Amino acid sequence: MMNKILKRLLSAALFCTLSPSLLAQAPTTATHVPRADIMTVFEHMGETIDQQIRVVDIGDEVNIGVGILQRKGNRTEGEEVNAIVHHRVAEIYYVLSGSGTLVTGGDQKQSASREFPADNVSVLELIGPSGSRVVTNGETKTISVGDIVVIPAGVPHGFRNIQDQITYISIRVDPDQVLPIGYEHPSVQD
Repeated sequence: MMNKILKRLLSAALFCTLSPSLLAQAPTTATHVPRADIMTVFEHMGETIDQQIRVVDIGDEVNIGVGILQRKGNRTEGEEVNAIVHHRVAEIYYVLSGSGTLVTGGDQKQSASREFPADNVSVLELIGPSGSRVVTNGETKTISVGDIVVIPAGVPHGFRNIQDQITYISIRVDPDQVLPIGYEHPSVQD
């Protein structure tokens, strides 16, 4: 009798330990990110170039982050471009205004590579584990209003030339849930 009870308890404990996703609740509603929230966060950017608006758990242990970015005029002479690489988060850009020359991929100079500290606010709230790279020989595309760019995790990306400014939405696909589930920018919290 005691042996049967012990087996049942061990089975239940093993089930709960090995199958947490079976017990998790799947999302039952959609998340709306209204234009008003996007504009409110944009107005609160200050001197920063990147702000997360929300991070949403879409089920199956995947998050989607929605951010807004604005980069102002820059011009890089020659082949080298300062780039960023997100190790676990993919990004999809939708350009709202302006234009720029985006460089993706390429050869990385190992001597110029550095990782962002794990406690950096950008790593914790915006982009997950990431680093900076100097790249050459990347693919170069001019992007402008209405364009969409898909940047897989692990692909370095940076701007070579921005005439005035470029403002874009970034949809961040976070398959490892490294971004904070349920995050809302302080300016749009109810």
